Order: sequence, then structure tokens, then C-alpha cells
Amino acid sequence: MPNYHVTLQAAYIVRNVDDVEDAISVTISQIGKMLNKEGLNYVDIDIGLTICPKCGELVDCVLVVARTALVGVLLSMKVFNAESPEHAIRIAKATIGKVLKNIPLEPVDVVELEK
Repeated sequence: MPNYHVTLQAAYIVRNVDDVEDAISVTISQIGKMLNKEGLNYVDIDIGLTICPKCGELVDCVLVVARTALVGVLLSMKVFNAESPEHAIRIAKATIGKVLKNIPLEPVDVVELEK
């Protein structure tokens, strides 16, 4: 059975932040602590990117309003011995979803790894 690299996106809310950089730092720290506490230190955490509608440049996927931020997070992991890409997604969502309860997870990318 093949191995896959699965990337999921999550919408994470943080409160009491001053700016975008603060929101990013707090998000990575909080998610990292939750994942590491459950032994999921193999999950990579990145901040998502979006395209600025005005200038067309890539910018961090973060919105801060009234000291509350919505941060787009990319979580990626390797899934071994999955039957199909869909099976790999289900495994990744179940693994990460056990820790990040009530946080929506959606697949972004699935790549079959070479053996």
C-alpha cells in the first residue's frame, strides 16, 4: 500500500492579539502544544497564504479584528500504508482531529510518496 503526504487546512481563532505577527505566533504555539502533548510532533504547522485582492501579492491568511484573529493554518503529515488518497485524508483528519476538536479541517493536497 502506498504512502502519502497529506495537507489539511484549519481555521483557528485566537483572542487578545495585538497584530498579525502576534496572531501567527500564538496560533503556532497553541496548536504545537496541543499536538505535541498528544505525541503528534510529526505534524508540520504552517500559516496559509492568500492572494491580496488589491495588489495580487501573497499574504498570510490572517484576519485581526477587535484583538481577535482568524488564522488559516496548514497542517501536514505523512500517512503510511493508506489504501487510496481518500483513505489517507480520512486517516490524517482522524489523527489531527482527535487533538483539534471543534476545529474544521479540510484537505488541501494529497501527494503519493515514492517508495
